Amino acid sequence: MAVQRETTRDRILEAAENAFGDKGYHETLVDDIAGRTSLSKGGFYFHFPSKEDLFFAVIDRLASRLTRRAEEAAGRCESPLAGADAALSEVLTTLGRRRRLAKVLLVQGYSMGSAFEQKRVEVFGQFAAVIQDGLDRAVEAGEISPIDTEVVSRAWLGAVNEVIVNWIYRGTPAPSDALPVLRKVLVGGLERPTADREASNG
Repeated sequence: MAVQRETTRDRILEAAENAFGDKGYHETLVDDIAGRTSLSKGGFYFHFPSKEDLFFAVIDRLASRLTRRAEEAAGRCESPLAGADAALSEVLTTLGRRRRLAKVLLVQGYSMGSAFEQKRVEVFGQFAAVIQDGLDRAVEAGEISPIDTEVVSRAWLGAVNEVIVNWIYRGTPAPSDALPVLRKVLVGGLERPTADREASNG
């Protein structure tokens, strides 16, 4: 029974992600989502007390998937700085490939006020933690000079957010075009010259 409930919940979340991406939060009705899953409105409310609860559950689900992809990308790298770079790249390229995902995570809920802002801070905190972990280890390895890695990770994500939001509303620059520039500025700006690293390790 628990497995069936989880399966139904996943179906609702998938349908809601598509509906919110297509119509936006306010324009999407509970009936729209229930109709995509062949559930009655009562069946919907059995799993989610309100549309707002469902919207935040959708964001949590999307963020968890994206965080996992960023962690996996970082884990495939040989050096900590390369891992932080890979996590940054994964977040940007994944959002860049899925405009609907980007809209739900970054812009759909602004009209909800502080509740969405708090959720957005929480979600970006997950992404930032992955990047910060790589930067902390890069400092320990002597790849970059000591720096406030929390601020750096947030700054990186702020740049990603600005690129993605502009792309959603204006269609330019494409995230794939912006990525090389961001990597040069954000990652290259931290990397210590090889001679400096050898001296500090020597």
